[in-house]
Amino acid sequence: MNHPPHSQQYFTVTTPLYYVNDIPHIGHAYTTMAADTIARWQRLKRRDVLLITGTDEHGQKIERTAVAAGVEPQVHCDRIVARFEALWSKLDIQYNRFSRTTAPNHQLIVNEFFQRVWERGDIYQGTQQGWYCVSCEEFKEERDLLADRHCPLHPSKQVEWRDESNYFFRLSKYQHQLEALYEQHPDFILPNSRRNEVLKFVAQGLQDFSISRVNVNWGIPLPADPQQTIYVWFDALLGYMTALLDPSVEPTLDNALAQRWPINLHLIGKDILRFHAVYWPAMLMSAGLPLPDRVFAHGYFTKDGKKISKSEGNAIDPIDLVDRYGAEPLRYYFLKEIEFGQDGDFNETRFIEIVNADLANSLGNLVNRTLGMAKKYCQSRVPNCNAEDIPADNPLKLLGQKLGFQVDIAYNKLAFRDACETILTLVHSSNKYIDDLAPWTLFKQDKHSELAQVLYSVLESARLSAYLLSPIVPKISTDIYRQLGLDVNFDLICAINTATSDRGELELPLDWESHQEWGILTANCLLGEAQPIFTKLELNITTSN
Repeated sequence: MNHPPHSQQYFTVTTPLYYVNDIPHIGHAYTTMAADTIARWQRLKRRDVLLITGTDEHGQKIERTAVAAGVEPQVHCDRIVARFEALWSKLDIQYNRFSRTTAPNHQLIVNEFFQRVWERGDIYQGTQQGWYCVSCEEFKEERDLLADRHCPLHPSKQVEWRDESNYFFRLSKYQHQLEALYEQHPDFILPNSRRNEVLKFVAQGLQDFSISRVNVNWGIPLPADPQQTIYVWFDALLGYMTALLDPSVEPTLDNALAQRWPINLHLIGKDILRFHAVYWPAMLMSAGLPLPDRVFAHGYFTKDGKKISKSEGNAIDPIDLVDRYGAEPLRYYFLKEIEFGQDGDFNETRFIEIVNADLANSLGNLVNRTLGMAKKYCQSRVPNCNAEDIPADNPLKLLGQKLGFQVDIAYNKLAFRDACETILTLVHSSNKYIDDLAPWTLFKQDKHSELAQVLYSVLESARLSAYLLSPIVPKISTDIYRQLGLDVNFDLICAINTATSDRGELELPLDWESHQEWGILTANCLLGEAQPIFTKLELNITTSN
């Protein structure tokens, strides 16, 4: 993509900058939980990670929403931002930068980027006529509208006729360059179903798009014509760059892009795929800047098999869910049960069944029963053997030796469901191994060597499972590690940084990378007291649901 390879030291992942017309919904939470999970995995690998989230706060829709609420637009934005920040705290999202398009530094970056594209001759003044959806912040083709000219994405909203003089970006100029990008870098857009959507759209022929609006006060003035404001996407997408600015440096584009650009991974919902996979790379080409490595778009949610909508009254409130059930069950369910990249359904009864079966009945039971036997037979210590004492054909050792590699591939592909299911294979096998080998019988038969090997194999498999699940359920993994006598807090691992990550510093054990492998526990180490790592949930339906 015409840029040098990334330093392996850095990894930067972004969520969208969420639009603040309303409070956060489950789609926002889903994208951000996924971003947090991949960021945590990269931190485990000692990479210097920057997780960027934030809010897109300009535009006519925000202006109208604030007027309807009887407040200034900035007051409205501040209120909604506080709701996002509260949700991220509840969901244990360890972000590094929160980018707001109303921040003073952001306007400076937008103006400088605009100037580069302007000097390239890729911005011109023209006239645009058509049906405009304020909620989408874009013009619509009349053939795509619903009855009575309602927006297909916002069926309760009628589009408005617009006939105005705006400034346009020459998107059509980059048709062939974009097609070459998609061909030469097939992983630029993922999953493949989304890539195919983009290829089909681009093949129809690209049209220049408007980058400014008239009669909109709430926005950044267009540098070339202050009577107009910059259109939301030529504003919001630049928020990724603003977030890269170190607080101690002058807010220039060069400073923003000096160290961590280009972005490794943009995570988005499929509704904004076109803007990230077509508009954004073309804008960067125009400005002469390197392109992001990957854009990954996930699907939509239904609830109980029905489309989520205000008219149905079936919205999923993530704050309500986390207040009733806690963060870790939600993180686990949404990332394990729904294939990332595809549409998914949320059913509260199934949610309860899945997390109870996996986290309590399988993983929790494995840890509790094994620690109980270690207390009874080994005085609450790791048995007197090490990994090299376990036979090569031990089934848990065979599974464990390849598990870290398999899970690493899954996380890097954003295949969170595959990661969880692969880890659960070791958990289920460990429970079966206990049942088959019956340590209590080995103890009665004075087969102490065989007993030690069985208990070590199961304890070590529980440890490895906890480590590999820690990006998704860090607190449960921390509890398991501590009960195994290992003083590790997986939430604190998110504090690993250099000067740019804003989270403080943390030194990891020198052998930390080896924790991804099977065979870390050492003989005779003192174990902790067995405690339930996950209390089974009960269905807790509120009247609002």
